[in-house]
Amino acid sequence: MCGIAGWVSYDADLTRRQDVVDAMTGTMACRGPDDSGTWVRRHVALGHRRLAIIDLPGGRQPMTVSTPNGEVAMVYSGEAYNFTELKEELTKLGHTWETDSDTEVVLHGYLQWGDAVVDHLNGMYAFAIWDERDDRLVMIRDRMGIKPFYYYPTPDGVLFGSEPKAILANPLARKVVDSDGLRELMAFTKKPGWSLWKGMEEVQPGTIVTVSREGVRTRTYWKLDAKQHTDDQETTVARVRELMTDIVNRQLVADVPRCVLLSGGLDSSAVTGLAAARLAEQGEQLRTFSVDFFGQEENFKPDEMRDTADSPFVRDVASLVGSAHQDVVLNPAELTDPEVRRAVLRARDIPAGLGDMDTSLYLLFKAIRGESTVALSGESADEVFGGYRWFFDEASVNAEMFPWIAFRSAMMTDRTSIYTPELMAKMNLESYLRDEYRSAVASVEHLDGESAVEARMRTICHLHLTRFVRMLLDRKDRASMAVGLEVRVPFCDHRLVEYVYNTPWSLKTFDGREKSLLRHATSHVLPASVAQRVKSPYPSTQDPGYAAALQQQAKEVLAEPGHAVFDLVDRSWTHRVSEVDSAAMDPADRVGLDRLLDLYHWIEMYSPELRLD
Repeated sequence: MCGIAGWVSYDADLTRRQDVVDAMTGTMACRGPDDSGTWVRRHVALGHRRLAIIDLPGGRQPMTVSTPNGEVAMVYSGEAYNFTELKEELTKLGHTWETDSDTEVVLHGYLQWGDAVVDHLNGMYAFAIWDERDDRLVMIRDRMGIKPFYYYPTPDGVLFGSEPKAILANPLARKVVDSDGLRELMAFTKKPGWSLWKGMEEVQPGTIVTVSREGVRTRTYWKLDAKQHTDDQETTVARVRELMTDIVNRQLVADVPRCVLLSGGLDSSAVTGLAAARLAEQGEQLRTFSVDFFGQEENFKPDEMRDTADSPFVRDVASLVGSAHQDVVLNPAELTDPEVRRAVLRARDIPAGLGDMDTSLYLLFKAIRGESTVALSGESADEVFGGYRWFFDEASVNAEMFPWIAFRSAMMTDRTSIYTPELMAKMNLESYLRDEYRSAVASVEHLDGESAVEARMRTICHLHLTRFVRMLLDRKDRASMAVGLEVRVPFCDHRLVEYVYNTPWSLKTFDGREKSLLRHATSHVLPASVAQRVKSPYPSTQDPGYAAALQQQAKEVLAEPGHAVFDLVDRSWTHRVSEVDSAAMDPADRVGLDRLLDLYHWIEMYSPELRLD
């Protein structure tokens, strides 16, 4: 896992701009604390920061290969989980090796197959290859969008990086946020290619972007296709079990300490059970980590999203598999520390406004990094198998809108209540949401003869796998890589995604519950309590001290009447919410305070130029 950055300029001599290349690369230091390197030629500069996972001494980058017609250089972030098999295949084709790293295998795969190397890869990756043989840059991102990748076209080339901050370190990139960028931040639809910053785009998942003197060309190499599912229930469960076992086994390969993120839910517990079994075969004990809050278990109150506290289920799993378990327990002071908030904003580059669900994740990863370098996560199982509550809410399923927006809850609340009426009048958000929804639905393929229910649920699943999951994957990657921790996501293996996506909804829910396939496929490694547990989202503190601390910080913001945050946020709303009883605060108002504080600190840190006409 690493951070990459680069610059292509066909009209300039970049050998004279080493300082800029170093600055761009330096912004990725958190993603790669173990090593740094640049490769600069007249029209191209590549930068790399390395987090060493496989072949610790041999995987330095940028990595190059000389050919009779010029050098081919690559900067690579991610992991190819099938690199051992690919290496054997390429060896038979005549390739020789200088390292044991997966990076070298991917580079030689490009030499052998060109852009079609993507068809041979299983993993999470974002990489850029400069091919001197035809003076072109090739940028490739994994199928599900696990690893982030951004680019910024310029008049004579392109800037690129793992994160926007790498691009923004180049003086050619302007820190401009316009109405289109802000609209999506409010809307929560994950518009394809969106980055918040004007002129900057994501390399979309499953996409190859090629830059040459002729310009920028984009090609999609993978998407979710509708295919007939012919396996019966027993065969389907067995296939899911087979895939999950193989995926977890592959993703445990590393030359550094590994662990699993354990929440006590079905998803993370399934990964934990499979990982513990695999490591036991190798004579090793699995390490597991959970996040919790002081007093949460003793004072837990069920709400509309969470019926039970996590801790009892975490203990059941850790006891069953015999893991070396550690709880990372946080208090309101840690969760509301402005420096922690700023660290999260620095990691994400956007004011996401997720509050303690972001800060606690960052603090969890920071604690884990002291013990492990690689962690496996249960992220994305709900999108793959259909686990969210709104999958089973008739109004949300049938709404002509993204289900997570149609669903009414404190977590999925109105994201616009904090903004000024003048700003909202400019945003025309309802029209934007309708347009994005229609665009997303139009991209879904259907099978002939699908029932209305199956067709609708295929659409719902597609929306989650191409929109919603990408927001969560970005959150996970940024928070983990900000502390140099690699988090792997077994449920995003494209083989599993393709297979389960094409499984009928009636099979996905064959026992009358959410995630029936996963529940039955992994029941052999689960305690009974977890196998029967109802879906519970990522935890959030219920301590009223959290809301009280936010109110105090909001009052401090109000003491700066001329601050640019009030060009966006309604001052009267801020004043009202900062004065209510924190113990009785509406959950939506607590979420709003987090959004206000994110915006305030983001403006302070990034000094964006807001163009909202």
